[in-house]
Amino acid sequence: MAEFIPVPPFDLVVFGATGDLALRKLFPALLHRFLDGQIPASSRIIGVARADLDTDAFRKLVYESRGKFAPGACVDEAKCDEFLSHIAYVRLDATASAPEWAPLNAALAGGEGKVRIFYLSTAPSLFVPIAQRLAEAGLATPDSRIVLEKPIGRDLASSRAVNDGVGAVFEEHNTFRIDHYLGKETVQNLLVLRFANMLIEPIWSRATIDHVQITVAEDIGVEGRGDYYDKSGALRDMVQNHLLQLLCLVALESPNSMDADAIRTEKLKVLSALRRIGPQDVVAKTVRGQYREGLVNGHKTPAYAEEIGRASKTETFVAIKAEVDNWRWAGVPFYLRTGKRMGARRSEIVVQFKDTPVQIFGAGAGSPNRLVLRLQPDEGVRLWLNIKEPGPGGLRVKTAPLDLSFAEEFGGVRYPDAYERLLMDVVRGNLALFMRRDEVDAAWEWADELLAAWRDGGGEPHAYASGSNGPTQSALMLDRDGRAWWDPER
Repeated sequence: MAEFIPVPPFDLVVFGATGDLALRKLFPALLHRFLDGQIPASSRIIGVARADLDTDAFRKLVYESRGKFAPGACVDEAKCDEFLSHIAYVRLDATASAPEWAPLNAALAGGEGKVRIFYLSTAPSLFVPIAQRLAEAGLATPDSRIVLEKPIGRDLASSRAVNDGVGAVFEEHNTFRIDHYLGKETVQNLLVLRFANMLIEPIWSRATIDHVQITVAEDIGVEGRGDYYDKSGALRDMVQNHLLQLLCLVALESPNSMDADAIRTEKLKVLSALRRIGPQDVVAKTVRGQYREGLVNGHKTPAYAEEIGRASKTETFVAIKAEVDNWRWAGVPFYLRTGKRMGARRSEIVVQFKDTPVQIFGAGAGSPNRLVLRLQPDEGVRLWLNIKEPGPGGLRVKTAPLDLSFAEEFGGVRYPDAYERLLMDVVRGNLALFMRRDEVDAAWEWADELLAAWRDGGGEPHAYASGSNGPTQSALMLDRDGRAWWDPER
């Protein structure tokens, strides 16, 4: 059993409190942490939005969302009521002038000495205005913390504008740029696997690793986010942040410690070594796709254009052959893939090792070793090894996994999800799992060059059927290298 250590008392202000992210993820996460005794009784949670609600109506909304997004979390209704008693609501237009922020000032009164956090679960266009109003209203104390949801801008220039505006109010050490993928159990376990096991780290390089695959597949479409998504696309929405962060954790050198800046500095080195993809190789090293109608989990689904109500050239799928130009990884491709309306929801990292130099058991006996880290839906780690198949009649080689399922290994005990873990890290002031500004800049520099290459000659997105694994061209990109995408059903 994990020991849940209480965090210091805090005041948490959630802007955009009636939005999907807040109701689906943030408030259920806070409820779970409260039920496990991590949130002190003197802590306060203040929802801020434009909706015409009072505190009682907002508490009812949070309670109803608990039933939808965290069913079974409150078998003890008294504890649930106790959690709701910590929640208040302030109706506020975030763009209003400072005098109109007086109700929020009043809600935070008496909180001196507590950790003060502002969580911006809003459109990115409001990040800078909210930070400025917090300063003008005298709410942004020197020790206050601000949490920014991705995306941080839509390119390097807009990202810098956001970071400059927020940075004028909040110091870098008080700015938490959240990427919920970094809070997943398996992602953090990757660091432990690499740097706490002598068996792993000595073979973690181009000497023994053939290639790496990182897949984040979704079976849903744009889910009412069409206006945002059509201006973004899969590269901005997923690759520039989630997938590049996962790549960094696979490829980084050992930090000197688990200090936040030690880890983030090593990630920055990976991003700086990431080879740019220009017009000359954009066709060979990238594939864009857009889903058309099809069947997902047995249900007919519409095409992307039909879903957003207009024709579009925005990619809903992208596959990339990325390369890290340093001594450890030279010549090892990192194949990145993400898409919507794919055959199944799954996120995983596959590290494929090189084949043995001599096939003494016969050609085709067994398969190359693979380390598969599953992030979702069922977190776990599998190491695929070649073993002798039991039984008489000759020696036959079979590939089988050493399987570590977190749910089975740890007795089915529920552990904090990504948002639960990251929210508590914000309260503690632990920045290790949050992106530093120079990381964001480096990721956008790489993404901007690829976006420009697509504009200059990358062609249009290839159509793929909903419920498939993306365009055929994605499989062909690996086939040209003599490789194939990992099939999780094997």
